[in-house]
Amino acid sequence: MEPWFVYLLRCADGTLYCGATNDVDRRVARHNAGTASRYTRARTPVALLAAVPTLSKGDALRLEMAVKKQPRARKLDFLKASAPRPPEA
Repeated sequence: MEPWFVYLLRCADGTLYCGATNDVDRRVARHNAGTASRYTRARTPVALLAAVPTLSKGDALRLEMAVKKQPRARKLDFLKASAPRPPEA
């Protein structure tokens, strides 16, 4: 199973963008090329603030929605604190 990530970007205008992907580098490159989302297209360049791994695509999508519901000041801390941890071996 390939890992999925929830990522947080800072756009050129200072706003934040949250998304989910299984290839963070490719996705950030697409955001900067203006082909990943309508929101970031007019706000390039973007910078990656954080990318946290999740256990599955479903977990990534649920975490993405939870981050988007947070106030701006809490998004980064919430993302880092809420990332599912893999079971210990």
